[in-house]
Amino acid sequence: MLNVCTPSADEQQEIASALAHIPKRPSFSMDFEVDRGRSLLDQNASPLAVANVAATPGEIAVADFVRLRRDLTGSGTYSNVQYSFSRDNKQMIETLVFRVRDPKDLMEISIEDSASAVTSASAMLGSATPASRIKLERFGKSSVVLARCSGTSEGPAPDQSKYEPLFSSASATLADYRGLFGVKTLVPEELARIERTSAAKQPVKKSATAAHK
Repeated sequence: MLNVCTPSADEQQEIASALAHIPKRPSFSMDFEVDRGRSLLDQNASPLAVANVAATPGEIAVADFVRLRRDLTGSGTYSNVQYSFSRDNKQMIETLVFRVRDPKDLMEISIEDSASAVTSASAMLGSATPASRIKLERFGKSSVVLARCSGTSEGPAPDQSKYEPLFSSASATLADYRGLFGVKTLVPEELARIERTSAAKQPVKKSATAAHK
């Protein structure tokens, strides 16, 4: 099992190195992609990376999502970056993924945060929600993960104070790329388009008076 709460010193160094190579002032190519949609969530293998969403019996788990991708120019470590935002009736998740240009050991790094869906997407994006999970996908090896861990009925939360520099670095990267991608405006606009599309596809109900004519 992955030790996501207290990774080893070597794993911490791998995370720190991957974060350090993320460009703070990236140069993007002219190509970009914006994708939006609504998807039924496969509880076994969700493409939206929201596998922690547990549907109650008889409930269909549905998520709205917005994805943006930009290519990075130059010869830096990473070739492109993808930002995704997903929302269901329980939670909202942001994920920022940097893919390596010449993968050897490291393939990609992802940074994730989440918030309860009781608030709005605009409120979440405007409050600079801190990173809660950092994951390194490695070639031919198991992943390296650092996640914020809470206490359980079996014991208190582990002391993760020494990992705060990593979480802080990841949170700063999230904040930077929120601004670079303009997600505070773009994501709510795209989610509104999803709602309008869904509403337009709903069947029109005839009134009782019209039905009896």
